[in-house]
Parts: sequence; C-alpha cells; structure tokens
Amino acid sequence: MDMQILTVSSKGQISLPVNIRKTLSIGTGDKLIVYTSGDVIMLKALKLPTVQEFEKSLDEAQRWAASVGYEEGDVNDIIKSVRKRGRE
Repeated sequence: MDMQILTVSSKGQISLPVNIRKTLSIGTGDKLIVYTSGDVIMLKALKLPTVQEFEKSLDEAQRWAASVGYEEGDVNDIIKSVRKRGRE
C-alpha cells in the first residue's frame, strides 16, 4: 500500500502525487469517487469499461439470463419486484 501526505490548498484542492497517478493510470479529466466514514476519506478511480468490455459483460449477462429461462419481457417484472423489496 502506498501512502502519501497531501496538503489541502486554500481552495480545498489536493494534488495526487505523480507516482500514485501513474500506478493507477489516472490522467487529466479522469473521475474519482470519494467515500467518507467518520474522519476517513477514501478516493477510488472511476474507470468506465471499454466498448469491448461492455459488450463482453452484456453477452455474459444475456447467456446467464437465457440459461435460467429469463426472456426480455421478464425484465420489467424483475425490476418491479426488486424495487418493491427495497421499500419493505
């Protein structure tokens, strides 16, 4: 685990050290997610999948759905049942 001490600027900004940016392949314009818990702050790089990665995941999901007998028309009912359970 790499650890660095950062300083917050007068504008509330921090700079990520170059070695951390290189290790995590973080570049200009990349997005980070900020989590907090008590006095702990955690940053996580937000990496969107490539088109190929997305297509692969979609293909896997479609194969799984077909293997358990789901059809496209079942999607709305599944979403409704999950939302209903979330409200209970």
